[in-house]
Amino acid sequence: MTIGTLLIVSAPSGAGKTTLVNGLLAKDNQVLRSVSYTTRPPRKGEVDGHDYHFVDLSTFTEMRTRGEFVEWALVHGNYYGTSRVWLENQMTSGKDVLLEIDWQGAEQVQREFIDAVGIFIFPPSMEELQRRLHRRATDTEDVIMRRLAVARDEIQHVTEFDFVIINDDLEKALGELIAVVRASRLRVKRQQARFPEVFRFFDQD
Repeated sequence: MTIGTLLIVSAPSGAGKTTLVNGLLAKDNQVLRSVSYTTRPPRKGEVDGHDYHFVDLSTFTEMRTRGEFVEWALVHGNYYGTSRVWLENQMTSGKDVLLEIDWQGAEQVQREFIDAVGIFIFPPSMEELQRRLHRRATDTEDVIMRRLAVARDEIQHVTEFDFVIINDDLEKALGELIAVVRASRLRVKRQQARFPEVFRFFDQD
């Protein structure tokens, strides 16, 4: 059994997922962020190997064919995937791993890792989501409209997750995310895996 906890964080584009995840990682050094592979080009400031592993379509397709991804998905015209070997190695060594993936990827991962903790970041409203996408100033108007259409579909899958955080107030939402992560470590199976000697002691009674 793996010792680490697998955390899945999903959200519509513009809901604040990356900001919240960065805040969590800054406050909790027990969590590692999984670096996904993607065929999309890097945005300004993104670093290969830190934000994503940027690969071409041919390389991604070859990795997918070899079964190297625990999940993969086509999102906004680009492919994304998570390395199976890296994920299993980190969790076996006791690390908590966080995946930032969409609902399709979450569905795939949860089929293999039934103890994974699913967290959905919810925008306070579609109007606010649209304002945030415009404020980000990284996409054309057509792309923003497509992202909003996709967001309406993504939000329909919220009930497939274990927790929902409404990102209306950033500090409040970050506190809730931290609380979910810390509570997930206290589940019986996780505690049994981390502290087998304690449970063996009580089994003697």
